[in-house]
Amino acid sequence: MDPQRRHELSRLLSRLDRLEPGETLPQVKDCRPVREAFRIGITGPLGAGKSTLINQLTGHYRQRDVTVGVIAVDPSSPFTGGALLGDRVRMSDLAMDDGVFIRSLATRGASGGLAASAADAADLLDAFGFDRIIIETVGVGQSEVDIAGACDATVVVFDPGSGDGIQAMKAGLMEIADLFVVNKKDMRGADRFILDLETVLGMKAERNRPHILATVATTGEGMSDLRDWLEEYFQRIKGNGDLEHRRSEQRSRRIRRAAQDAIVRKLWDTVPQEQVERAVQSGLPVKEAALELIGNFFPRGDVDG
Repeated sequence: MDPQRRHELSRLLSRLDRLEPGETLPQVKDCRPVREAFRIGITGPLGAGKSTLINQLTGHYRQRDVTVGVIAVDPSSPFTGGALLGDRVRMSDLAMDDGVFIRSLATRGASGGLAASAADAADLLDAFGFDRIIIETVGVGQSEVDIAGACDATVVVFDPGSGDGIQAMKAGLMEIADLFVVNKKDMRGADRFILDLETVLGMKAERNRPHILATVATTGEGMSDLRDWLEEYFQRIKGNGDLEHRRSEQRSRRIRRAAQDAIVRKLWDTVPQEQVERAVQSGLPVKEAALELIGNFFPRGDVDG
């Protein structure tokens, strides 16, 4: 990507991260249709080596001249609201590659560890022509399920020495994973961890069971296998219609969420503050007071449920 185009993308991503509720970005010129890129979600407990793994995976893609956009969703600073972990700090050896674009986003308290703007940021990277888009989440464990709503494939990375991998998987990660990666397989206890993981996965129906790969991201061991598995998976779901179905469901959820947010904003922009105060002072149970508050906008029977 030439410097001028890269600067334009950076500017739009910065603007996207600062959008006020209800604002949208202007139409981007000279961009391809969104949803050409293969979107890969990387998630899992803290300390599993996700950033190192992404660094290596991106390098393996670049060996095949495949362009890669990386969105690293980081904890928000309590002082600035910005991302605490800088993109070039974690992946500095890739930052100068013209075929790689790395962006850190702050979660800003978003549930599931996924920044509210991450899916929109992926759309921009897609429109600007990147072949593969990798979204890395904070790694808070149990609430990482939101990543599945923005990606074509979800990879859950575990550290066999962490002691909390199986518990985190049981808590919800099993349901979103297309692939499990056991990183740091050279650690003591890794074989036992993989066996335990296979046992838990054995409880799932065979056709829905995620695959398991073992890697050592610090040395690059297993990374070509990871890239090849992802590419084979992408081609398979494109061929059998699963990709189109998944993307349609994701788009439906995003539209519904955006519409819901717009309705809520419109409601609170319309309700007079005095009316809110009367509901607070009414002494009614909370739900009853809420129904009274919005009774002027919806027939009572429509919102009693």
